[in-house]
Formats: sequence, C-alpha cells, structure tokens
Amino acid sequence: MKKFEYITEKGLKKLQKEIERLENIERPKISMQIAEARDKGDLSENAEYDAIKEAQGLLEMNIAKLKKKLQIARVIDETKIKKNRVSILSTVRIKNLTYGGEQIYTLVPEGEADLQSGKISINTPISSGLLGKQVGETARIKLPNNMVLDYEILEIAFNE
Repeated sequence: MKKFEYITEKGLKKLQKEIERLENIERPKISMQIAEARDKGDLSENAEYDAIKEAQGLLEMNIAKLKKKLQIARVIDETKIKKNRVSILSTVRIKNLTYGGEQIYTLVPEGEADLQSGKISINTPISSGLLGKQVGETARIKLPNNMVLDYEILEIAFNE
C-alpha cells in the first residue's frame, strides 16, 4: 500500500468536492430510490430493487476509495520546487530529436493527468526521463515498447 500520494492544492479541493457531492447528493438520491423500490412490494422478485442496491454498493465503494485517496494525499509545497530543473508541476517544452517536432507537457501527480490538456503523470516514462534536467540538456527516454527517444529541453516554466 502507498504511504502517500502527492496532489496539488487544486486537486485536493476537487477530490474533496467530489466526495462531498457523492455523500450529500448521490447517496440520498439512491436511498430514495431504494425506498421507492421497496414500496413496490415483494423484494425477492424486484429487479429494480436489486439494481439500485448494486448501484448503492458501487457508490459506497467509490466513496471509500476517494476517502482513502484523501487520507494518503500530501499537498505539494511549491515553494520547495527548484525552478531551474524539470520537476513536478513544471511545464516543459521539449524537442523530439529522433523524429523532430516539439511538445509541451506539464508534469502533474498521477491522479491529475489529462493528456488532452497536456498534463502527464509524473510516473510516465517521459516524465521520469525528463526529471532533474535543465534547459539545453538532452533526455534519453526508453518507452515501454523498448523504443528509445531523445528529447532536448527547450524551456521550463511553472504556471500553477
């Protein structure tokens, strides 16, 4: 079991809001649906009741999972991050020396990754290869398919 998981302040608030929504909106909604299904008579032959009870179980599992995540969350202290090296929360512009072309990625905690907005998990092979590098350095990154790519660090910024 993980001892802790890094999270941003924004990610922490999002997690807390989701737990609150599930507990205060979704849980009562399912309880009402169970009561309505129970009022329809014989529970042994009531498929609607069974489906709602299953949904309730899934909801409770999800709430427990999110609470566990909240329990092990550690907010990243951005004041301790070195701004001249690639690190968590840095936005890095890199040039693919193998194929050409540039990419911009922001390295974020695993639970906050969103490839469409350019946010990649700190645990990806690309992030791991870039960590600690400075502008002008080259990172040699081995991908899971055993392909090796070279990236030049063009720029490092901290937006968040």
